Amino acid sequence: MGFEEISHTADWSARVWAPDLPTLFKEAARAMSSLSGTVAGNGARVSKTFEAKGIDLESLLVAFLSELVYYQEQEDLTFDVFDLAIASQWLKVAMEGAQIESVDKAIKAVTYHNLRIERNAEGFETTIVFDV
Repeated sequence: MGFEEISHTADWSARVWAPDLPTLFKEAARAMSSLSGTVAGNGARVSKTFEAKGIDLESLLVAFLSELVYYQEQEDLTFDVFDLAIASQWLKVAMEGAQIESVDKAIKAVTYHNLRIERNAEGFETTIVFDV
């Protein structure tokens, strides 16, 4: 499992891979946080839950990451612990995090540009493009 930044002309992009779907979603969140340079503060921990329905796994991934962007921008929160349940058209997340200490550059949006979650011999892989 892991992720790597991929060079992109106008936005940021990351290739993410993991042995299963919940871990793929967690790695995607970790990639997004790493790309933006988000640093959590040492204050009190915060818990939130999130549920989404979508037409496919890609729409669930975008909904999940977009929810994290929302919390970062609107509530100054970042999350680093996730408990995910994923079905083909349903996602439920319990997450834990903290107030943000700093962000290098905010991500404006998670895009659908060429987004495909693919199954391979090692598990799952996708490439995500972020609008910055």
